Amino acid sequence: MPSEYAKTLGGKLRAIRQQQGLSLHGVEEKSKGRWKAVVVGSYERGDRAVTVQKLAELADFYGVPIRELLPGSASAAAAAAAPPRLILDLEALQHLDASEAGPLTRYAATIQAQRGDYNGKVLSIRQDDMRTLAVIYDESPTTLTERFISWGVLNPEAKGDVEETEAAG
Repeated sequence: MPSEYAKTLGGKLRAIRQQQGLSLHGVEEKSKGRWKAVVVGSYERGDRAVTVQKLAELADFYGVPIRELLPGSASAAAAAAAPPRLILDLEALQHLDASEAGPLTRYAATIQAQRGDYNGKVLSIRQDDMRTLAVIYDESPTTLTERFISWGVLNPEAKGDVEETEAAG
């Protein structure tokens, strides 16, 4: 029977994997077979002990500091939360002119630091974040959403979600 420590460690491994949008088989494919789905799954369930060396290698594979995987650090709990529907493309954001996208870039970096969000490709933001950004940019949330979509940094489905919230609020 897995110890509480093993279960907590496994939960953190699972949260980071899911945050990066990977299934167990996706981990196996992305690692070119280095990490077998059955092995990673057994680590996540706490059924199999993971050595410090393997944990360090897995942290490196996921691109996170090893401390984020150890029980006692708080940020993986945020990673396990259900993702909102507003998704920022962080890779596209890097290619925008800083004079326009600077506030969004700084805001996204702050959210990443607060959440311990280590996937580096996308970032989920909340409706409240969009309202805050609208104040910063001095635009309505709907107008700002359209701008972010035109920049290619926000998923197009976000427009409907923001409009619904704005109409309800």
